[in-house]
Amino acid sequence: MQGFGCKMGVVGICLLLCGLVAACSGLPLDHQSVEPELFGSLPAEKPLALGKRYYNKGEFGLAEQAFRTAIELNKSDAEAWLGLAASYDRLRRFDEARRAYDVVIRLTGRTPVVLNNLGYHYILQGEYAKAQQALLEAKRSDPDNKFIRNNIDLIETREHSDRPERGG
Repeated sequence: MQGFGCKMGVVGICLLLCGLVAACSGLPLDHQSVEPELFGSLPAEKPLALGKRYYNKGEFGLAEQAFRTAIELNKSDAEAWLGLAASYDRLRRFDEARRAYDVVIRLTGRTPVVLNNLGYHYILQGEYAKAQQALLEAKRSDPDNKFIRNNIDLIETREHSDRPERGG
């Protein structure tokens, strides 16, 4: 009889272990912690915000890439197009900047902000007559805008410095 009891004890332990394994198998296999995962759970910075941050830091190549990504996500994002155009200007890629300004104008019209940026685009290329035309149009719509005024002053300062001095 002792052999029978011993066998029953072993069988009982085996059944108990099988029961525990079966009960635990209800947990998901990837379940490791009750605490929320911290890394990778924060949203990534949006491309438009990233482009602005890079632009403001003077990292125009990275800004251009971020603005292009923002445009790929939303082709009608006028702010991303304007940032892309300004980045191209700073990278001296004027043909691409002009194409981006054309898209912005199609999306928003000839707003004072767009015209101011377009005026600066022309200043960078030395096309002062076109710059003045764009900036004066911008000023008519927003006469108190200090950025427009500053760009007009750039042209006027340049015009005064280009005039030959008259000797006595």
